[in-house]
Amino acid sequence: MNRFEGVRVLLTGAASGIGRATAVRLAAEGAHVFGVDRDEQGLAETGRLVRSPYVPHVADVTDERAVIAAVDAAATALGGIDVLVNVAGIQRTTPIESLSVADLNLLFSVNLVGTALFCREALRHLPDRTGVVVNVASIAATQGNPYMTAYAASKGAVLAFSLSLAAEVVGRGIRVVPISPGTVATPLIHDIEFPEGADLRYFGRIRSLLGSAAPEQIAAAIAFAASSDGGYLTGANLRVDGGSGT
Repeated sequence: MNRFEGVRVLLTGAASGIGRATAVRLAAEGAHVFGVDRDEQGLAETGRLVRSPYVPHVADVTDERAVIAAVDAAATALGGIDVLVNVAGIQRTTPIESLSVADLNLLFSVNLVGTALFCREALRHLPDRTGVVVNVASIAATQGNPYMTAYAASKGAVLAFSLSLAAEVVGRGIRVVPISPGTVATPLIHDIEFPEGADLRYFGRIRSLLGSAAPEQIAAAIAFAASSDGGYLTGANLRVDGGSGT
């Protein structure tokens, strides 16, 4: 398939996991990808896997000036921006008894503020009628996850932000699609540490019987949402969760 032939994509979180898989998938379909992450080595490794024009750019998504510079650099390098995909995010376990303001600030700064800033800046470049924004939320936004109150709240904010943004820009014909993955086999998941003695039985109720998704499976959903095949999809939460909680 060449659904993205010549399409210019600005992608955050491109250095690993879902972001890397998305860069590879979209490039395989012809996209020109501008990948943003703070991990320079990871960006370079993604570049070795991408078989299409690819520009790596190191930036911290929580730094407003860095975001403005990254979007401007993407528009210059690609000659414009057609699609924005916000994958960059972090996950932390934060038991309520030890939840701190620092935890909340970190999770909201990366997951919500970074997403919102890239949307704000990229919308100046996205073309009317064909521009697309895909924001990665999480099933944690709508489904309880013990020890993850702050993470869930930040992803709930991403979801709410995306739905309202979709309503705001629909008059321009720009689509905004939030995607909510379930458990995905990425380094983000592998690094999670639960408190000693944590009761994890609840997770058995909400985990898919299909197991964890591969990053490539989430990337495939992102590719659909951002392509013309998803041309009538906007302002709707696309769950890609293997039937979690059903």
